[in-house]
Order: sequence, then structure tokens, then C-alpha cells
Amino acid sequence: QVQLVESGGASVQSGGSLRLSCAASGYIGHYCMAWFRQAPGKGREGVASIDAYGTISYADSVKGRFIISLDKAKPSLYLQMNSLKPEDAAMYYCAISKYERVCPPLSMTDEYGYWGRGTQVTVSS
Repeated sequence: QVQLVESGGASVQSGGSLRLSCAASGYIGHYCMAWFRQAPGKGREGVASIDAYGTISYADSVKGRFIISLDKAKPSLYLQMNSLKPEDAAMYYCAISKYERVCPPLSMTDEYGYWGRGTQVTVSS
């Protein structure tokens, strides 16, 4: 069983940067790992994903601003967030796919079987 622990959330001003980390314990093998976020009153939204082969996907809303990366040796997942906007404010979650596979679409949250507890990002204008 995999456990995921996110960190790095903070309160920043619009235009600022943050780097989120997700430490994974257990076997991650060829699973897909991803970042999701959820703002108050909204559904969970896929932000970015990366599979064991290095294939990366981003939500349109973060393309060109966020960078996802994976250190398989640790293993840890990261999300570098630049040019932050107030609409990026949310609880950010790390997740692993249910099966060893290429990443499912970011819209398919049910395809992710393990989740962290989240780290809060606040962006002030």
C-alpha cells in the first residue's frame, strides 16, 4: 500500500512561486502520479500528471506556468508553480493511479486509487 504526504503549501502573492512536494512510501513502480486541486465549493480538478515513461500532461489552466517532475529514486513528486494567480488557490493533492499504466486523463479522478491529505495554497491579489 502506498502512502502519500504533500508539503510546500503556503500563502503567496499573485505572481509568486511555490514548489509542492509529495513524498511516497511503498512501491510506485510504473504507476502514474498526478497533482489535483480543489477550491472551496468546487470539484476536484486535475492539474498535471506524469507516468513512469516521463509522459506529462497539464490542465490548460496551468500550461506554461506549472512544471511537474518525478524523482523515482526517493520517490517523490513535485509541482513547481510559477506566476501564481488568485484562481490557483486551493488544496493541492497528490495521487497515484489504481493500476500500473500510462496516465489516465486528468478528468478521470476515479482512476486514481491513493491520495494524500493535501497541502493548502493561498494566493492573494
